[in-house]
Formats: sequence, structure tokens, C-alpha cells
Amino acid sequence: MKRSLASFSVFAIVVGLAGSAYAQSELAVPGAPVARDVAGAKELPDPNRMYKVVFDIGKAAAKPDQVTPGLKIIATYVNTLAKWGVPADHRKIAVILHGGGEDMIFTNEAYKSRTEGRDNPNIDLIKKLTAAGVSFRVCGQGVTGKKIDRKDILPEIEVDLWAMVAMVNLQLEGYVHIGSL
Repeated sequence: MKRSLASFSVFAIVVGLAGSAYAQSELAVPGAPVARDVAGAKELPDPNRMYKVVFDIGKAAAKPDQVTPGLKIIATYVNTLAKWGVPADHRKIAVILHGGGEDMIFTNEAYKSRTEGRDNPNIDLIKKLTAAGVSFRVCGQGVTGKKIDRKDILPEIEVDLWAMVAMVNLQLEGYVHIGSL
């Protein structure tokens, strides 16, 4: 009996690990987490609903070698929608970068020159989010005001006239605004 229980326990652990590996490979943003399940939760992602969301990132990470926390939140949100079956064509996610949030826009070479040789820790997650359909925009007024050369901006990031214009335009198109991350 004990042997059967032990064998079953090992089998359950292996299946559980394989299941989580499989689930992770099915996520929109590999390597990023999903929201934990909550038994009896009232609100859940709806695969039939169109999710049009604009995230506002106006803060950088506390240290230049850390990923901006807002990016991690967005990756978790995208993965949670995917886990609950919301198809990619029902996930319209935009990120507006301004203020301190502009710090993540730089190519690795430009970032290194601004941070005493540190690599840009945001690049991998920006690329994964972009591959998952997330669009990134930066405030053109900030880019101009800080005299940022366009060649120093990651190719995944579009430059808008002004974060304020982009935010209003997207909300007029039906995007829900998630406050400053």
C-alpha cells in the first residue's frame, strides 16, 4: 500500500511538472507568470470578449539593472488572458512610455552608454511582449526634449507625437486605461 502511494505520488509530481512546463510553453509571454487561480472567483477572463487595454508606464525600475516592474505586470496580464483562452486577436494591448518609463526604450548599446556599461534588462521582455502582440509607444515630446536620437531607440518601440495624444486617441478607440505603472 505504501509503495503504491509512493509510486502514485512520484507519478503525480512528474505529471504536474510536465503539465506546468506544457502550460508555460502555451503562454503568450514565455517565462512570465500568470495570475494564480482563485477558487470561486467572480470575474474571469472571457474568451469571447475583446480586450483593448492601454497601460501607462511613467516610472523606471529602482535600479538600472532591474526590469521595469510595469513590464512584469503587463506580461502577467497577457499570460493570464492567454491561459483563460482569450485568443491573440482578442488581445489589443498598448503600452505608452513617458517620463521615467522612457528609460527602457534604448538599444543595449545606448543603454550601456547611459548606465555605466549595464545591459538594458528590459529588452528581452519587450521583445517577448511585442511577439505576443503588445505595441509599445514612447512620448515624442520626451524623446525630443531629452534629445534622444531615434537610432538609439529599440525597433519595437514606436514614437508618438505626445503621450497625452496617444492616450486620448486610444481611449476614444475603446481602450481601457490602466493608470501609471
